[in-house]
Amino acid sequence: MLRIATLNVNGVRAAHRRGFGDWLAGRGCDVVALQEVRAPVGALPPEAFGDYHVVYEPGQIAGRNGVAVLTRERPAGVRTWDAEVLVRAPGEEHLHTQAAPDGVPLARGLGRHAHEGRYVEVDLAEAPVTVASLYLPKGGLPAHLQVPHRMREAPDGGARYERKMRFMAAFARQLSRTRRAAAQRGREFLLIGDLNVAHTCLDVARWRQSRTSEGFLPEEREWIGARLSPRTLVDVVRALHPGTEGPYSWWSWLGQAYEKDVGWRIDYHLATPRLARTAVSAVVDREHRGVRLSDHAPVVVDYDLR
Repeated sequence: MLRIATLNVNGVRAAHRRGFGDWLAGRGCDVVALQEVRAPVGALPPEAFGDYHVVYEPGQIAGRNGVAVLTRERPAGVRTWDAEVLVRAPGEEHLHTQAAPDGVPLARGLGRHAHEGRYVEVDLAEAPVTVASLYLPKGGLPAHLQVPHRMREAPDGGARYERKMRFMAAFARQLSRTRRAAAQRGREFLLIGDLNVAHTCLDVARWRQSRTSEGFLPEEREWIGARLSPRTLVDVVRALHPGTEGPYSWWSWLGQAYEKDVGWRIDYHLATPRLARTAVSAVVDREHRGVRLSDHAPVVVDYDLR
């Protein structure tokens, strides 16, 4: 059994104060992908990742982004988008980063994001699987939907929206290349992380009110749908929970969204079909000992590879 989790920690230091280290030590995961770690290498909490090997891509934007993959065994391979990563075994204390071996050539348009700390992938040593952690930009609203008195952020004329859509177009090309490259290495491929898009009405608690919200715009939802098919990638959690609302993985800190389960499902396991068929359970750890680790919750899937 291979237990794999993804969690947007919304700051690894804040998550540790809420009990992330305790959750990590006790959950029994073989692989954990993290997003929005938001800490330079030198600012990581002591023993930040417990008994795990860590591949950590902090990015170069202070206080933002950053991704990681934690594994029980030393990864057999590490790749990122032309950025340096920290590769460290349990008990090691070194802080120097190193260049990750080049993967497939970057798709047109991704070069501008290569040092933002949005993507890292590893080849597992214990199974023929490549696992990638992705943090897709949150984005914003197109200009024609921006109404200043209804927005928490200042209107930007659609700049954040356009940036997200350009990223998604470029990443779609990159994802096809990466998936095929994994297959050429004899490996299944698993993309996990915060995609900042809810795919269907089952993935947003109040979907009618959210139809003009970033993350649930028709073009964003169509993008997710275009990535999925029985021959390319499968939404593992939805396959195990067909026809049900949620399970949600993100709730606003505002109001009583969490208490009332008014959430969004934006954290995914997207697996190649053969790997997806081995998934036997998918759960969302809403809280740990009564405490939320983040505004997101871990999405944990068990894969029976035997």
